[in-house]
Formats: sequence, structure tokens, C-alpha cells
Amino acid sequence: MKKKSLILLSILFSLFIFEKTFSKAFFIGDIISNKFEVSKKFTVKLPEGEWEVVAKYATSEYGLGLKALMLARVENNVPVEFFTIYEGLLGGIYQSALNEAVYEITFKDKNDGCYERPEYYKLAVYKRGSAHNCLVISHYDSNDLYIKEDPEDTSAQVKKWLKQNNYSQRPIMLSSFHSYFSRRTGGNWYMLQYIVDPLTLGAPESEFKTEETSEYHKYNIEKHIEHKKVMDQFVKLSFQRHQEFEKIIKARGFQKLKFEDLK
Repeated sequence: MKKKSLILLSILFSLFIFEKTFSKAFFIGDIISNKFEVSKKFTVKLPEGEWEVVAKYATSEYGLGLKALMLARVENNVPVEFFTIYEGLLGGIYQSALNEAVYEITFKDKNDGCYERPEYYKLAVYKRGSAHNCLVISHYDSNDLYIKEDPEDTSAQVKKWLKQNNYSQRPIMLSSFHSYFSRRTGGNWYMLQYIVDPLTLGAPESEFKTEETSEYHKYNIEKHIEHKKVMDQFVKLSFQRHQEFEKIIKARGFQKLKFEDLK
């Protein structure tokens, strides 16, 4: 989800220089636990365990900035959880162009976005003017990581990390994507993506290994009772995570999502 967001917004920031814009200098290979302080205003609580920094991107100039950091947790030589954190500092100048870019990426991307798609299990979205608040819950085909070969994409760093460590991936994982942007709260764009191996949630092994055939696809899941139980559990956990996300970023009350908004 949102693989192209860093690249598309970078077009607007063509004069940017690379900087360390996180609260501290993070490096590939660093180990983090408990929480990750993206900035003074944005600190994310991490699930239990040790998380390794596997990809990062940061650029800043003229009061604008964009940063992303991907963490992974490994068990028995298998990455079982990924946590990706994005923050776009989009206040100041070029607001009209930036608002349009955020809208295009969020609602007009032909491959994914905050709108109904066959592969999404649940979607909840608030949209008014340039503001949005979005939660997408779906299953994730790990093969998607290998579709793009752009060296500017953080996925290139992840592929390098997997190869260097000889890690194998689960073909199908579960994903929640969280996105919030509003000029009423300072104009920063916050995004989170959490990806987890369903086996860690007590799921049975999956027989079908592609996005379309997966037991977790909403068109297939009613035929797979045990997989559906795990997905429904993941939906509840994802909404709880989104509520915490809204609290961290101080989302306005009228912009917050409700569980009954999930469709």
C-alpha cells in the first residue's frame, strides 16, 4: 500500500537534499523496542519484541519534509511482522499543490488507495475537502514486493535485507493501512502500515498462495471458517490500532472513524 507515495511527493520536492529528520539518527540494522519516536509530535507504540530497522527514507527543505522508516520482527529466520511509519511535513508553502498530490495519491491511484477494491476486506474512510482519515484492512501478497525495481523505493532496501539475511517470507500476510491528513491539525500527513504473518495470530496454514486465490480474500473467506475467525480478530485489532493512531496524531473528533464505518 502506498509504495509510490514517497516517489510522487518527491517530484514536488525536486530540490530537496538528504537529511536525518527523525528525532534521532536511525540506521539500517538498528534494533528498536517498545516505541518509535518519529518526531516530537508523533511517537508510535510498537508491538512486543525487538524490531530491526530495514529501510528508511528522509528528505527536507523549505519547511517541508518527508520521512519513512520500516521495521521488521523476525522469528526462526522468518519475518513475521512489518511496521512502516510515514510522516509528511506539508505545512508552509505550496499548500494547494501538496493538497492535490495527497488527494491524487490517496483516492486516484489505479493500483490502491482509500476506495473500494475487490482485494480489500474492510474499508473505512472520512473525506472532506483536502482532509481524509482512512483505514484499509486486507491480505497481502508478498510477491508484490518484487514487482517494482525502482532504487528510490524503500522496497529495494527491504529486498536487499531479505537477501542478505537469507530470510524466507510467508506468501500471504495480513495488512492494515492507516492514513490521516488535515490542515486543521497542522497539515502533516501521517501513515502507518502493519503487516503480520497470520500464523502468529493462530491461523492454520494457507493452502492458496496468491492474492486472488487466498483464503483471506473477501470473495473466498466464507468457505474457510478458521481463516475467517483470524481475519475477524485482525479487523478488531486493526481498528484498535487505528484509534490509538488517531489519538497520537490528535485527529479532530468529527474526523475520527467509527467501527460501524467499516464496510
